[in-house]
Amino acid sequence: MTINDRIYGKVKIEEPVLLELLKSSSVLRLKNISQFGIPDKYYHIFKNYSRYEHSVGVMIFLRKLGATLEEQIAGLLHDVSVLAFSHISDWVFANGREGVEDYHDTIHEKFVKRTEIPKILEKFDFSLKRILNLENFSLLEKEIPDLCADRIDYALRELNPKLVRDCIKSLINFNGEMIFNNEKSAFNFAHKFLELQTKHWGRHEAMIRYHLFSKALKIALAQKILSEKDFYKDELFILNKFEKSQDKTIKELLKILKNKELKIKSNLGKKSKKIVKKFRYVDPKVIFNGKLIRLSQLSPQFVKILAQHRKINKKGLIV
Repeated sequence: MTINDRIYGKVKIEEPVLLELLKSSSVLRLKNISQFGIPDKYYHIFKNYSRYEHSVGVMIFLRKLGATLEEQIAGLLHDVSVLAFSHISDWVFANGREGVEDYHDTIHEKFVKRTEIPKILEKFDFSLKRILNLENFSLLEKEIPDLCADRIDYALRELNPKLVRDCIKSLINFNGEMIFNNEKSAFNFAHKFLELQTKHWGRHEAMIRYHLFSKALKIALAQKILSEKDFYKDELFILNKFEKSQDKTIKELLKILKNKELKIKSNLGKKSKKIVKKFRYVDPKVIFNGKLIRLSQLSPQFVKILAQHRKINKKGLIV
C-alpha cells in the first residue's frame, strides 16, 4: 500500500500487521471523525481533516524517526477510541468546559478490547497490553510541554509548508526522545504552536462553537434522540439522527452554528459559567553545546511569549 500524505509525501507500507490494521473497520471509522471536533458546516474556523488522516500521519512520522514497528502500531491506534466529534465528547461526557480533554484516553483500553484489533495483534504476535500502554512509547506520547509525534503531527497540518519542511528536517530521535537539533527551529515551531492555541484551538469562537454544539448534543441525549452508544459509531450516523430532530432548541442552536460569523460576547448573570479550552503548548528540548536544554532556558523571548498566551487562555469566556 502506498500512502500519499499531504505532510510527509508518499510512503510505502508493506508490513502485514499495518496493512491489516489500516483496512480494519475500527481504523477506517476515523475517516468520519472530525479532528477539530465539530463538522465543517458548523465550524467555519479552519477546514477540518479527519482523525484517520492524523492517526496515519502519526504512524508515518514515527516511521521516519526510526521508531519500532510496535510503536508505529501504537501510533496508528492511539486515537482509535476517539468518539464521534472528537473532543466534543469531553464537553458532553466529562470536564471539557474546564479545559480537560482526555475522555478518550480514559476509555481507550475498554474501547479497543471490544473491537477486532486484539485479534489482529494476536495474529501477528504483538502484545495488546504493551500496545495499549502508551508509556511504553516515548516518541509517540509525552506529557505537555514535551514534543511527541501526536502533538507534532496535528500542529504541522495547520502550519505553512515552509515551516513544516523546516520542522521535519530539524526534528530528530535522540535516544528515544524527540528534540530539535537547533534553537531557531525550536523557537519557530513553539511560537507558531502557541499562535495555533490562541488563534484557533483556544480562541473565543472555538469555545462558543464547542459550547453551543455540545449543548445541542446534551439536549438530544436527555430527550433520548441520541444515546451514549451512538458516539462509539461515527459522525455521519449521529448527524443522520441528530439533524432530523424537531426540538426547537436543537434546531435553533444548529441554525446559529451554520452562520460563518458568530457574535461573541461574555454573558454576566446568575447562571453564568466560565468556560476554557485546554491550554496546549510545547517547550522543546534542543541540543545546545552537546547537551539537552529546554527552549525556555535558552530564550527569554519565548518565556515572555508563553506567559502572554497562557494569560489569554486563562481568561476563558463567560457564557
